Amino acid sequence: MDEKAPPLIEPLIELKNSGLKVRDRWLVRGVNLHVNRGEIVTLIGPNGSGKSTTARMALGIKKPSEGNAAKIANLRVGYVPQKLAIDWTLPITVSRFMQLTTKLKKDEIISALKMVSAEHLLNADLQPLSGGEFQRVQLARAIARNPDLLVLDEPVQGVDFNGEIALYQLIEKLRDQLNCGILMISHDLHLVMASTDRVICLNGHVCCEGSPKTVAESNEYQSLFGTHAAATLAIYHHQHDHKHLPDGRVQHSDGSITDHCNHDNHDHNNHEDASTNINYEHRADHEMGEA
Repeated sequence: MDEKAPPLIEPLIELKNSGLKVRDRWLVRGVNLHVNRGEIVTLIGPNGSGKSTTARMALGIKKPSEGNAAKIANLRVGYVPQKLAIDWTLPITVSRFMQLTTKLKKDEIISALKMVSAEHLLNADLQPLSGGEFQRVQLARAIARNPDLLVLDEPVQGVDFNGEIALYQLIEKLRDQLNCGILMISHDLHLVMASTDRVICLNGHVCCEGSPKTVAESNEYQSLFGTHAAATLAIYHHQHDHKHLPDGRVQHSDGSITDHCNHDNHDHNNHEDASTNINYEHRADHEMGEA
């Protein structure tokens, strides 16, 4: 008896040989891209490489000058922008910020904040939040309506190194919990590779793309970002005998929680860094200097 073929997976968003031309200039051209449910895809490239333009075409905000763009019907999108225009002189709480563009019930706000471990910030003022706290609040705002697709533009900017690791782990967790697709936009691969299923490198067109099963070197990436790029393309796994909780307290290896790192038999330097070389599967049909 013949086995049934597995059902076809319909991408949430898809571009086919798409490009955008403005005033006789191609901003980006020949882009093929798709994001499936449960998948994290990252667009990387230098400033002006067409990352944001590509995302806007995929979301239907910009109509391609050539090629095709498609998305599923009634696609729900959550968005974390790279920059947010806020008048920081105005007093605004996290709860109010969550409702600026969408009406949410209090239990919906609390539920979203819990998913990003930021429920303790519900009534906090927005202005004094740390970079990591503010990014968590933005993520909570983006997921409050249970999106099919999350679009994250430089989601760890303004966050320190350990905060970057925690946020990328959180993004993976949200992908699994919501079963949504995620499109990330980044200017480099520093830690993005740890959480990415697929990477598309842009510089006005697709330079290379692939599935980062391990973290590896790419000649095309080095051509874009310099010969020292490979040295920064590493994933760091930290093993501490404590962890810093989102509310600022410290949980130690014995389960106890204190307000600071000072604890019996505690060594704040007790950790390891494991850097892994890149094994980046890529496809390129041209030299980087050619359009």
